[in-house]
Amino acid sequence: MPRYDIISIFPDYFAALDISLVGKARAAGLVDIAVHDLRDHAEGVHKSVDDTPYGGGAGMVMSPEPWGRGIDQLSQSSQLHDLVVLTPAGKKFNQKMAQELSECEHLIFACGRYEGIDHRVTQFYMAQSNFRVHEVSIGDYVLNGGEVATLVMLEAIIRLIPGVLGNPDSLVEESHTLIVDGESIVEYPSYTKPASWRDLSVPEVLLSGNHGAIKAYREAEAVKRTKSRE
Repeated sequence: MPRYDIISIFPDYFAALDISLVGKARAAGLVDIAVHDLRDHAEGVHKSVDDTPYGGGAGMVMSPEPWGRGIDQLSQSSQLHDLVVLTPAGKKFNQKMAQELSECEHLIFACGRYEGIDHRVTQFYMAQSNFRVHEVSIGDYVLNGGEVATLVMLEAIIRLIPGVLGNPDSLVEESHTLIVDGESIVEYPSYTKPASWRDLSVPEVLLSGNHGAIKAYREAEAVKRTKSRE
């Protein structure tokens, strides 16, 4: 069973992991998720986890020592650990990365805040033989912290774990999983009953029962939809 540890100064953000398919996966023992408060590893009366940046500049930077203590505590075993550092400067998260991370045994998510985590944390763990470090961004925009990005990633990752989706065939034809002419494309438009709604009708080919024609139509619509996003 894969284990996912999350370190954050706002652990309450992750109450959403108890609902929907992710919550069911946890209850069924398909995935083990634990959330940890970074301040448990901070010292002093105020449990401070940040300080002013060297070189000047606006904002605060998260101190390396609480992060080091927190990550070390979660990586006592000899197994390989994958540390995911959420940062706008990271590699763009996509379906391929979600698939790769879903095959990892132990993910540790480091939810940065303010101006980010002292870069030496990334440097240190990159140099450890039992760690793989992934600096990841979920898009070209800035959030207040890594918590929302971690929730996005976990939903995309956990649904790929065998047994989480009731019908595994649902993964076969969805967006960014479909491949046409060697390229990843988004999913075709979907329709359900009634056949006519507010003067808009379901395309006739979908009502025809001709599976070959339906397949060709859906592939063409998926390609058209993908090109419209460019």
